[in-house]
Amino acid sequence: MPVATSLIPGLDEIVRHGEPKRRAETARRIAELYLQGAANYRPDHVDLFDGILTGLVPHTDLAARADLAERLSMLANAPRGLVGHLARADEIAIAGPLLRRSPVIDENALVEIARVKGQGHLLAMSERPMLPPVLTDVIVQRGDREVVRRTAGNAGALFSHVGYSTLITRAGHDEALTLTVGQRADLSEPQLKDLVAGSNEEVRRRLLEVVRPEQQADIRQAVGEMSGAAEAGGRRDFGPAQRTVLALYGAGEMNEAALLGFAKAHQYEESIAALSSMSGVRVTILDRLIAGDRHDPILIVGKVIGLEWATVRALILLRLGQNRVPSPSDIESARVNFARLMPSTAERVVSFWQARQTA
Repeated sequence: MPVATSLIPGLDEIVRHGEPKRRAETARRIAELYLQGAANYRPDHVDLFDGILTGLVPHTDLAARADLAERLSMLANAPRGLVGHLARADEIAIAGPLLRRSPVIDENALVEIARVKGQGHLLAMSERPMLPPVLTDVIVQRGDREVVRRTAGNAGALFSHVGYSTLITRAGHDEALTLTVGQRADLSEPQLKDLVAGSNEEVRRRLLEVVRPEQQADIRQAVGEMSGAAEAGGRRDFGPAQRTVLALYGAGEMNEAALLGFAKAHQYEESIAALSSMSGVRVTILDRLIAGDRHDPILIVGKVIGLEWATVRALILLRLGQNRVPSPSDIESARVNFARLMPSTAERVVSFWQARQTA
């Protein structure tokens, strides 16, 4: 294989001390050399080009870097260091092609970029063929409306329980997102129920028109269950429990220990009233969320309040009721999800709940 250093005499000197124009021209020549023979290069050859180009490419103009990024985005053996450098560029014309499709950017790099870059970078990522849950967690938290819609519409995107919870909560303020999420093949029945619960009658009608036939029955069942739950919920009286919590606040005794005591004693109304006072989320909203089919709302509220796992576990057992015993694997899964849940993600979800109650 022709070696760049033999084709361009004094390359080390050019990299270290060359004039910008000379560096740019050298970068162009070496990049072209790489692109022409990339299919035949061994890993050590790729590493050689990587080291040289990473030192030269930053000295080229924007158009040249954008063109190079576009061409590198198609290569399975593109130089990793150079690709990582270009993918972190502020200019979306440079970073965009690589973030959309480059197979050499690893998961950790994508998450790092998603946490600090702007909406253009997130939008580009939303078009990748595959999006792992650790990345979509960040995207649905930080992304604007268009970014989240694109991500939800990506069949290759995978979502964690918390990511889906955030997505469904955001769908409550975005009818187009509701329709997109409702058509996802990986949407579980409990998640569909939550999605339907946050939508109005018109959106539910439109959902029935666009979802798969097997999902239509699930939607009708979810609406029916919500109607029954609403009737049962209407008979639940939180007034005495709220007065109890208020009295504890007056005595300076409304704290996590009191909440844990309510949960262990299976005092549902008092537990929900205490959670409401500590989180700022209305009692009726917490009651509906926690009475659902998943533990996520408890994990989210617990993370925002700063509860210990023992209290969160007691609230999960309270939610299930005295006659249901969870499997050890179910409890362990909830514990792991609670430990992994980022406080910022939980705060974002709770802020949506609070915004909904204000609206």
